[in-house]
Amino acid sequence: MKFFLSVLLTMLSGVGISLWALSPWWGFVPVAFLVAAMIHQAPAKAFAAGFLGMLLAWGGLSWWIDWQNSSLLSKQVAVLFPLQGSSAALILLTGVLGGLLGGVAALAGSYLRISKSKME
Repeated sequence: MKFFLSVLLTMLSGVGISLWALSPWWGFVPVAFLVAAMIHQAPAKAFAAGFLGMLLAWGGLSWWIDWQNSSLLSKQVAVLFPLQGSSAALILLTGVLGGLLGGVAALAGSYLRISKSKME
């Protein structure tokens, strides 16, 4: 239950902060950190929750934006990378990158919670 809640909170808050105009692109990293610091889980589960939450958030957002403009921009950007112009591969790469950043932030939050509990 904690894992599902953690994934859901990370995903929803990641989407929310990403859609906020004043937020930088990395604005979801502190959010994933805080969610993992508040919900106690093993470090591996915290990483998985942060990864999955941000994979869904960033992958979903990039798919939505891509769908809105009929893949015009993503096909041109995918040509710049070794993706043979595949917008789906670019969306997957975007989701995985966001997932890795969210997972590492959640892992750090989990380790912070563990270290604070050992100090007490």
